Amino acid sequence: MSKTTRSKTTRRSFFASALTAAAMHGRTKPYRVAVIGHTGRGNYGHGIDTVWRAFEQMDVVAVSDPDEAGRRAALTRTGAKRGYADYKEMLRKEKPDLVGIGPRWMDQRVAMVTAAAEAGAHIYMEKPFALTLAEADRMVDAVRRNKVKVQVAHQMRTSPYVLRARAILEAGEIGTIQEARVRGKEDKRAGGEDLMVLGSHLFDMLRFFLGDPKWTVAHITSDGKEIGANDVKQPTEPIGSIAGNQISAMFAFAGGVHGFFASKANDRTDAMRFGTWLYGSKGVLFLPNGIYPGGGLYVLRSAGWLPDKKVQWEQVEARPDLAGQGIAIRDEREMANALMVADLVRAIERDTKPCCNEEDGRWTIEMVHSVYHAQKSGGRVSLPLRSRTHPLESGG
Repeated sequence: MSKTTRSKTTRRSFFASALTAAAMHGRTKPYRVAVIGHTGRGNYGHGIDTVWRAFEQMDVVAVSDPDEAGRRAALTRTGAKRGYADYKEMLRKEKPDLVGIGPRWMDQRVAMVTAAAEAGAHIYMEKPFALTLAEADRMVDAVRRNKVKVQVAHQMRTSPYVLRARAILEAGEIGTIQEARVRGKEDKRAGGEDLMVLGSHLFDMLRFFLGDPKWTVAHITSDGKEIGANDVKQPTEPIGSIAGNQISAMFAFAGGVHGFFASKANDRTDAMRFGTWLYGSKGVLFLPNGIYPGGGLYVLRSAGWLPDKKVQWEQVEARPDLAGQGIAIRDEREMANALMVADLVRAIERDTKPCCNEEDGRWTIEMVHSVYHAQKSGGRVSLPLRSRTHPLESGG
């Protein structure tokens, strides 16, 4: 894959100049931020605790963690003024404007989101969104009933590579979309765990580009054999029951466009397979699923979808526009979360929807669970799903 001409400005100098140029949001007083974590039970997610230091207007007033050692470490890491063992006590006493819900484990997700919403705090939270659709519905209801904003940490939504890809699509540079393909990471979690943990990112990308899916068909096997009740198991972390080490699924979108997902246990994998492929009548876009500044964007301007002597893959550069986002970034690794938080703040101040809100989070679980429902039914499954229980558990 050949590269387009790169800017001579390095990332370091770019971020430094952007820091100088970045304007603060219209709010004059700082946002009071509280962070919820649980050491040994999902911890603090992927930077949900430290992203706030990328903003001058964020004042981390407190952190909660039932684990004393973990709480002390979090106080140092976040610069929080006070620590609590009980997040409900923290919310009651501190009255934060924003809450970061960090634990990857989802067994406490509903309680944490509900408590934060009832405290009137807006939320930035780790993904996946929920264990079941019934739990997703409860969180959506709590958020809307209390009129707070939620941003789910599907950070590809604000990646400059993804935004550049959408601009290329909208400009018609690769023609009319014919189909889309996404593939899981296919590491030791290949199959069911890949479907939930990493597939949620990919399904969010399918919806970002193609809209809401209409129905699903799927095929799930374990070592090449059709799955049965004995193949249902619990993964390494509480993300709900899973099954199969090979999953293939097709989603139907508006206009007869189809999106395909696959994850298969195999003897060799590669990070470049983990991503989103968009096939158009005039070319192809490929987005590796990497959190910015990782990832990338590749374009092949060929109707045959193959490079040749005249047409090669192009690597497209993209950088975030930090003007007016309030981001005083100190570490490039914080940029993906910082862009999501900046979008959340924008939504709060303009009373709009965050780019990956509670409805987007719930849709990823709709798509994950529709794969199991389709396997069980042996046919099409319409979306949204009627059943709100887990498809691999009793009554699902």
